[in-house]
Amino acid sequence: MEGEYNKKLQDIVLLVLRLVIAAIFLFAAWAKWQYISMSPDGVEVPMEKLTKFLMIVEPLGAVALIGGFLTRSAAAGLAMIMVGAVFVLRITAKSSLFTGQEGIGLDYNLLILAGCLVLAAFGPGRWSIDAMRK
Repeated sequence: MEGEYNKKLQDIVLLVLRLVIAAIFLFAAWAKWQYISMSPDGVEVPMEKLTKFLMIVEPLGAVALIGGFLTRSAAAGLAMIMVGAVFVLRITAKSSLFTGQEGIGLDYNLLILAGCLVLAAFGPGRWSIDAMRK
């Protein structure tokens, strides 16, 4: 009985994690849409192209997580985006590990990365399209 309870709790937690990570990436993509027709001042062409690429792949990955479709692949792809975000923040903004009075830290991005890694490792749980396909 306890094993079934733990499995149900695990499925609930994986669903909540999928939905929270998806919401974060949907919002991030939506925030980038203002730059679809123009580039902010001072942004170099490679960063502009990267932003437009992320406008496409972030919502696709988020929708995949919401439905639990190709979850491990979507989460791994989103994790790669977060590795890039951590790298860019560290190099360009000289961010510290934690957000503080001196500026934005890496903590928020590392937390999202960790959530993506959990989903890539453990999958979506039973309440997903992936589980129904098996």
